[in-house]
Amino acid sequence: MGITRHLPNFLTSLNLLCGTLATYSAINGQLELAVWLIFIGALFDFSDGFVARALKAYSPMGKELDSLADLISFGMAPAAILSTILKYLITKSYDSLFFELSTIEQAWILSPFLLTVFAGLRLAKFNVDTRQTENFLGLTTTATGIFTASFAYAFANYTDAFGWLKPYMVLVTVLIFCSLLVSEVPMFSLKFKSIKWKENQHRFMLLLLAIVLIFWLGIGGVAVVIFYYIVISVGQWFFIR
Repeated sequence: MGITRHLPNFLTSLNLLCGTLATYSAINGQLELAVWLIFIGALFDFSDGFVARALKAYSPMGKELDSLADLISFGMAPAAILSTILKYLITKSYDSLFFELSTIEQAWILSPFLLTVFAGLRLAKFNVDTRQTENFLGLTTTATGIFTASFAYAFANYTDAFGWLKPYMVLVTVLIFCSLLVSEVPMFSLKFKSIKWKENQHRFMLLLLAIVLIFWLGIGGVAVVIFYYIVISVGQWFFIR
């Protein structure tokens, strides 16, 4: 197989690089750049698994590297994005110096990094949980990161439309996502094993909704799609219980 066996790890490393650059960009107030870096990282995250399966180039190192990359791209970078949004909501500026703010304001701005901790817990749990072969238990870090990136894109481009958004709402959202990351709620897989409507009803509905909302709202529509995905998964779990 030669050098090609390293291709999956190379793609995973690019995901890690994107997450690192997204974190740096977000901290410096460049929300839109951070958003695109997270989406590019998600593309690499999808590609590394696809290439590994195609080349049959699996390795324990690849599995661990993938988790580390996901922690940065979909745990650390989204937290940095939400932290920057909170700083803007509190100070009405992306340029305010952190250490010139009050202790309470600093605590508010740092609170989204709880998401990084729970993303790490979720990834560690996933690596040792043999139950998550068909469906996921709890929200994936990738979905969390993409939701945050999509929301941030809408916020950065239509800031005036978010006059209703308050700092406590961001913190509540962070706490909800932290809970979902480590929950036992089954999240249905997005993999199609057939094209039958009965077996894939929710997948087809999610796909159709994604097409409509992205066409209508652009990248910001992705957040609505993931919200729908969460509601459907939690609803199924609740009624089954």
